[in-house]
Amino acid sequence: MTRPTHAQPMRRAAPPPDGGHQTAAARLMRRAAWASLSVSLFLVALKIFAYLASLSVAMLASLADSGLDLFTSSLNLFAIRAALTPADAEHRFGHGKAEPLAGLAQGAFITASALFLLVEGVQRLLTPQPIDNSVPALLVMGVSIACAIGLILYQRHVVARTGSMAIDADKTHYLGDLATNAGVILAIGLSSYLGWTVADPLIAILVALMMLTTAWSVGGAAMDQLMDRELPDEDRARIRRIAQSHAAVRDVHDLKTRMAGRSIFIQLHLALDSAMPLRHAHAVSDAVERAIGHAFPGADVIIHQDPDDLDEIRQSDMLGG
Repeated sequence: MTRPTHAQPMRRAAPPPDGGHQTAAARLMRRAAWASLSVSLFLVALKIFAYLASLSVAMLASLADSGLDLFTSSLNLFAIRAALTPADAEHRFGHGKAEPLAGLAQGAFITASALFLLVEGVQRLLTPQPIDNSVPALLVMGVSIACAIGLILYQRHVVARTGSMAIDADKTHYLGDLATNAGVILAIGLSSYLGWTVADPLIAILVALMMLTTAWSVGGAAMDQLMDRELPDEDRARIRRIAQSHAAVRDVHDLKTRMAGRSIFIQLHLALDSAMPLRHAHAVSDAVERAIGHAFPGADVIIHQDPDDLDEIRQSDMLGG
């Protein structure tokens, strides 16, 4: 998976539910975070035993990956609790950026772990060692794969219902774990039963490279939100179409959008008939705001009304009336 470039549209997670579903979404996110923490803790304990029994560097790679999952799951639990905290007097826009902050930290720690594995893999490649007690290690990896599949399926359900960036990033880690675990099984099998001792460090190096790719993807998506990157072009075009569909709207300009975790923020200016009464202009603005809110549930929409001859008024002011 590669980080989206500036030439590519930023993928937007599914919009958060609104109304009474907010409580259910928060409950789902917390349950998913606790499930991830529990699974990662269980797998770390299993893989410590398997590594000490086998001394496989590929198993060490899988252990490091699970240890990283344990850290990021703990970080996600904190981030989700913070992100779900309602806006207050000191944080008027809410706490949604706690999620991309957690994602950025995840990317940094994944990178550090991957570099450590690269060093270990190269050292073992230069001095290959046989793998002992391969059967317990293989059993542990089978259990790991089963746990990862179950957790991923649950996380997919939660992301579809809530659009949580933190849970989606965690799901990405466990998808990578499936490939890691399969690689470890292959490495142990080739080293123990065919005598290909170089398979163990080679697969560990491959796992490390995959982790670096994941770090680039997760960190890049988090950075996009922290830097207030605009929504994808198709979403911005949709917002314009909705606003311009109102019969009283002459033009739409100064559209600005951003995301913070699950929260979407939309600002725009409506050009209206300069002779329109203020009460009517306010009603038009409210109608456009409701329409945009229906298309983007939970979005914070701010609309400013401008007279359609604003440019002429400004030019007149510059000329001194």
